Amino acid sequence: MNDQDTPIVWLRDRDTKQPFLVLDEADSVGVALRALKPGEVVNGLEVLQRIPKGHKIALTNVQTGTAVIKYAQTIGVASRYIGAGEHVHSDNLRFVDSTDAVITEFDSVAVTVNSTDTFNGYHRKSGQVGTRNYIAIISSVNCSATAAHAIANAFDDTALQGYDNIDGVAAFAHGTGCGMNSDGEGFNNLQRVFAGLATHPNVGGVLFVGLGCETSQVQSVLSVNRLQEGPLLRTLNIQSCGGHRKTVLAGIERVQSMLDEVNVCTRSIAPASALVLALQCGGSDAWSGVTANPALGYAADQLVKQGGTAVLAETPEIYGAEHLLMRRALSADVAQGILERVHWWREYVAKNDGTLDNNPSPGNKLGGLTTILEKSLGAVAKGGTTPLVSVVRYAEPVNKSGLVFMDSPGYDPASVTGQISAGCNLVAFTTGRGSTFGSKPAPCLKIATNTDMYTQLVEDMDINAGTIVSDACSIADVGEHIYQRLLATASGERTRSEENGLGDNEFVPWQIGATM
Repeated sequence: MNDQDTPIVWLRDRDTKQPFLVLDEADSVGVALRALKPGEVVNGLEVLQRIPKGHKIALTNVQTGTAVIKYAQTIGVASRYIGAGEHVHSDNLRFVDSTDAVITEFDSVAVTVNSTDTFNGYHRKSGQVGTRNYIAIISSVNCSATAAHAIANAFDDTALQGYDNIDGVAAFAHGTGCGMNSDGEGFNNLQRVFAGLATHPNVGGVLFVGLGCETSQVQSVLSVNRLQEGPLLRTLNIQSCGGHRKTVLAGIERVQSMLDEVNVCTRSIAPASALVLALQCGGSDAWSGVTANPALGYAADQLVKQGGTAVLAETPEIYGAEHLLMRRALSADVAQGILERVHWWREYVAKNDGTLDNNPSPGNKLGGLTTILEKSLGAVAKGGTTPLVSVVRYAEPVNKSGLVFMDSPGYDPASVTGQISAGCNLVAFTTGRGSTFGSKPAPCLKIATNTDMYTQLVEDMDINAGTIVSDACSIADVGEHIYQRLLATASGERTRSEENGLGDNEFVPWQIGATM
């Protein structure tokens, strides 16, 4: 392993025809590069069972109760004796609850910032720089969701002809906002999401649409977050407007009044340090921690070295690998922040009759992942190798440059909603099974972990990181390609998910607590 204990790839002789690869010389399992058949001998090892591509093969005999090692880290223990050459998966590998990491020494080394890279973005009065220029229609409650969509739908490509600097009018509607505890964590999450969208660098104008009697009052959002109504921040209330139809007509009129002023903002050169990148993965497979995640981690490092920010999230999907992040913390307080969120999640899932090993999903397991420990070790690679500078709550504003961790669920739409609301103006999303996710108002760059899936879903994938295995490309080369594509996307190059019209239904604020 390297100095930062980040998973690295060691391909025997860099031969893409090898039957399996080993990620670290300390590992007791390899990853099949093709389907392995019982009876064949590979690298002097007899295959005892059929092993699907991407799944694990035991390199040595493993006794019952003994740790199974991948990435030079424990991914679980053998639930029975495993012979060398056997398939290692759910029937013989079980999860072991991780013990709290005790970190007394930190490996973080200050990053030397050399800000020379640029992109073309939308400069805001706040000092932030946007990568897109949207008008956002935000429903304060599910009861106003249909009205929000109707207002946004009135501004199709035809209606926006001549407004070349506006990327669209988007509705941010959701399934909550009432029947909730106004003093609870779920309510606080929602309020931060609203405030984050209303002040987002990718948003040039905002219209809040409420019902009138909901728990999540629009005026409360404005007051708590010191937001002032004006030409580019307007509000509507269905009950005060006289009903749904009149609200939609009034909303269309208000948005129409914003168009000229929002369109005045044009792209101009901005430093890469103005980028805040959401690091996300979904539909993961065994290749995620081998190809796309480490390559994205390389790109994140490049951005941080430019003075930019990368935001890692999905607390349940760093579980078991939190010690790797804690060692990179700038201080004991930052490390403790990670541990506190892991503790919270243990209690939260226990209250809801679950365990953190309910993850990986069935699709993850079909792709070769067996335990949450294995998944997490691959997931943290998205965070690269730079110091962890801060830990923030869900949708809490990110105000430090560098690598930041944001607490969130592993559920992709909820996690990305929080990252965008925290200020991320760009999203990079790795996928192995083939998630077709997209987001607004921040564009989402999709990165495939394997060449087979990339070929199958080429209309949805922006980059193929699977070439690290299929073509022996280096992580550095693919990571640099990702970084350059991120700069191009920030400058206006459209992503596959934008071309496919995704992002309107992926706004999912994280709901916590009882619905009453």
